[in-house]
Amino acid sequence: MTDKTPDDMPTPDPVELSQNMARVAAQSQRLVQEFLENQQDTSPRPVDPLNISEAFMALTTQMMQHPAQVAQAQMDLWQSYVQLWQSTAQRMLGQTDDIVEPPAAVKKKDKRFKGEEWDENEVFSFIKESYLLTSSWMTETVRKVEGLDDKTAKKVDFYTRQFVDALSPSNFLMTNPVVLKETLATNGENLVNGLENMLKDLERGKGKLAISMTDMDAFEVGGNVATTPGKVVMQTDLMQLIQYEPVTEQVYKRPLLICPPWINKFYILDLRPENSFIKWCTEQGLTVFVISWVNPDEKLSDKTFEDYMNEGLLAALDGVEQATGEREVTTIGYCLGGSLMATTLAYMGAIGDDRIKATTFFTAQVDFSEPGELGVFIDDEQLTHLEQMMEQKGYLDGAEMASSFNMLRANDLIWSFVVNNYLMGKDPFPFDLLFWNADATRMPPKMHSFYLREMYQRNHLIEPGTIKMNGVGIDLSNVKVPVYLQAGKDDHIAPYTSVFKATKHFSGPTRFMLAGSGHIAGVVNPPEPVKYQHWTNDKRKKYDTPEAWLADATEHPGSWWPDWIKWMQKHSGKKVPARVPGDGKLTVIEDAPGSYVKVRS
Repeated sequence: MTDKTPDDMPTPDPVELSQNMARVAAQSQRLVQEFLENQQDTSPRPVDPLNISEAFMALTTQMMQHPAQVAQAQMDLWQSYVQLWQSTAQRMLGQTDDIVEPPAAVKKKDKRFKGEEWDENEVFSFIKESYLLTSSWMTETVRKVEGLDDKTAKKVDFYTRQFVDALSPSNFLMTNPVVLKETLATNGENLVNGLENMLKDLERGKGKLAISMTDMDAFEVGGNVATTPGKVVMQTDLMQLIQYEPVTEQVYKRPLLICPPWINKFYILDLRPENSFIKWCTEQGLTVFVISWVNPDEKLSDKTFEDYMNEGLLAALDGVEQATGEREVTTIGYCLGGSLMATTLAYMGAIGDDRIKATTFFTAQVDFSEPGELGVFIDDEQLTHLEQMMEQKGYLDGAEMASSFNMLRANDLIWSFVVNNYLMGKDPFPFDLLFWNADATRMPPKMHSFYLREMYQRNHLIEPGTIKMNGVGIDLSNVKVPVYLQAGKDDHIAPYTSVFKATKHFSGPTRFMLAGSGHIAGVVNPPEPVKYQHWTNDKRKKYDTPEAWLADATEHPGSWWPDWIKWMQKHSGKKVPARVPGDGKLTVIEDAPGSYVKVRS
């Protein structure tokens, strides 16, 4: 049992603490050795593969041209610091009456500093508040610099935020009172465990730090995630087609084909029974098919975006017809799968293929003029570097894409785990969503380069005839089927303002719906329990902007799934006897979720 010091910090056992510090030193030496042994690649590497220096040089140039604004910004910071210091000094002297309020910037709640020690100890409170003050000042000052083009301004803003997030006092042992308290209470055992966790992550990442976000051994694809009963009834080099077991005696005549993104695995829509969109769809009387994309290796390096359409989506449509005898279907395209869906629909419209009678898009972009924060990774220098990496391996490693996505939410998906795993020495909590997030997939070079350059960078998908599939010019105005557009209000990958632009390019009737939350939780939001909200707008008028649409919209509590199924029922045909996988012209290959989805990068 340990005594308490006046500031409520535990008193450690000096012998045990000394022993653990010796173990920390030994572990640190081993850590350095492991790292150096994995850095044997002597091939030349670009000095600045992310092309950050050019952006910050442009920022510096503009700031030098406006010295008065820089001086004013520094004066504002100094005045805020004086105000903060007065507030802290009064607290340290026990003066509670007429205390000087700290600057408004430091009053906001931040879950990085949720431990009571950050507020109750004046020293650590000052460290926290001075960091929040400085980081807020830095990001706001950068954003106010005039004269930068839009792309450069966004890149500077993004990497400034990465910088200030990395320097948070919560990320370091000596400036994090919660970690210090844990170190004293455990006699340094937390640091020993943390270094062991770091070694495991380095070994798993083969020399790169692959931070563990969850207990990967706690989940099994097909065991306790991706468990909705079904069968694989068809496969190509690029995909397996899964048909799910019916749970109602009758189903709607038109089957539903879901095209997920191949940048992630499909079971985000089938994590657990209680939040499985796929399971819920079968309960609503839909015959559900899902494309399970292959996790490609160098053998598939020549596969193109056109191949993903032919051997993926179009082949799946053929498979659905063979399995059910139904030519007419409805479809869903999620994220990148939605970009492929729009391309395919435009191609089908041009050649007179009318099998798809209605389609839904989940957080999918077709107009990339506002691509979201991922746009900071899209310029010639970065794409050239990425293409060189893909050419060397024959594919893009899934870890490369995962790290980019994690940077978009660095505090949640990087630094929180650095603190928990390495400083606190704790094992990550089992969480199915983070298991899925870590189950990254690879990308074929030609397909991925085409998508990034032709759509993200050049925005050619909205330019009629510029992109060709099977020799046919793609024109989104050929998409004349009814469309349901789902977007997430807080989506940082596919901003709702970007998703809304599709209403300008499709020719058919479009229902736009805005869900609360972001790219994942905005989609995977079952009716029970009631979480988030969604907005609909039933006014029969065209809106030029998403802001105008939202101003006239009605907010509803809870999931948008019930709104969607009402729309789907209108486009799914009459009721027919339920179809069982294997009863049609396609024989069962294996049980769902299939073998393709189980291949790990």
